[in-house]
Amino acid sequence: MNDTASAAMPTRGYRWVLLGGIWLIYFCFGLIAASMAPLLSRIALDLDIDYATIGTILGAWPLVYIAAAIPCGALLDTMSPRLTMFIGCVIIGLSGVLRGVAQSDLTMFLAVGVFGVGGPLISIGAPKLISLWFDDKTRGAAMGLYITGPALGNAVALAATNSLVLPLAGGDWRTVMFVYAAIAFVISILWLAISSHPDAGDSKLHSDGVQFSFRAISEILSVPTVRIVLLMAIGVFFINHGINNWLPEMLRLKGQSAAEAGFWSSIPTIVGIAGSLLIPRFATPERRIPLLLGLFISVLLSSLLLQASTSAPLFAALILFGVGRGALIAVVMLVLMSSPDVPRRRLGLAGGMFFVAAEMGGVLGPVTMGVLSDWTGGFSAPVLAITAVSLGLVLLASFLLLRGRASAS
Repeated sequence: MNDTASAAMPTRGYRWVLLGGIWLIYFCFGLIAASMAPLLSRIALDLDIDYATIGTILGAWPLVYIAAAIPCGALLDTMSPRLTMFIGCVIIGLSGVLRGVAQSDLTMFLAVGVFGVGGPLISIGAPKLISLWFDDKTRGAAMGLYITGPALGNAVALAATNSLVLPLAGGDWRTVMFVYAAIAFVISILWLAISSHPDAGDSKLHSDGVQFSFRAISEILSVPTVRIVLLMAIGVFFINHGINNWLPEMLRLKGQSAAEAGFWSSIPTIVGIAGSLLIPRFATPERRIPLLLGLFISVLLSSLLLQASTSAPLFAALILFGVGRGALIAVVMLVLMSSPDVPRRRLGLAGGMFFVAAEMGGVLGPVTMGVLSDWTGGFSAPVLAITAVSLGLVLLASFLLLRGRASAS
């Protein structure tokens, strides 16, 4: 690395401080993304809307994300991530404010959709920076650490909203939205302070200055592994968004109180945090695909156990889902970002493509579960849809594993 490139890099120790700043921003991402899930019955009653409409609203930000991801990814290849991460955090905070003032299904749909504009700047920028700051020995650990941010944000939203934040807000769900938005605004200012420190390197930290082109998209899509990873991304986000948004309501309909359902819904997230810290460390190139296969099997078993109504199998289902979801995104992203066939200067664009595919699943997950629940009067059919998608992911990972072994021989 030449002297100019070295000057643009954060110091070796301060890169972990910057990673902490990214973690905080991603915590806000998870907090606001999951903020409505524990309050769905209150919101539906207040706005006079049914579950199918709620499912459509929950899918609004992934839908916007799909349109914004590639432009945001290209933007991250040309602009300072310090600025783009700040803008992303401010936008998700704005989404929280707009949710708090929404008065109809349309205004709530638009409020949730705003989140999809800021989300790509965060979720694409974070893995790109990590892939550049950290080498092969530390990249998995760094990826595992930062992915706990949204997981813990989800856990706080699910576990604390009904039991702590809502009572403090006087039972007003709108005030809860304003509280979470305020947290995002504070973190965005803190990020500016952290990323402006002299040890953070050049203020245009790792903007590659490359121009967007459709040919670059074609080149990335020509890599067979990338195409399979994009299919996996659809499935992973279908499951994550579907279960994350509907799990509290599923548990409530199984007889739990709102507070109990919120606490139980946080179990996969808490388990996932431990999985995020431990599992990606073992995702070395030779272990990566077998590890993916094991994680997909864990999610498949979880979906089967979610059909139960008694505590023991439900608890096992939530543990297994937590093990799978905690590390899946980090490991799948590692497969993409570490592929030697994806140019380093195009990591932002590649990340944008990944999240375009992923958020297609992010839209389909909550919408499909909401529609199937309305049609069937319960959550057995929606959970069967999760099982089918999980089985497809197991087959894709098995194909990659067999393909890799055939190439090695």
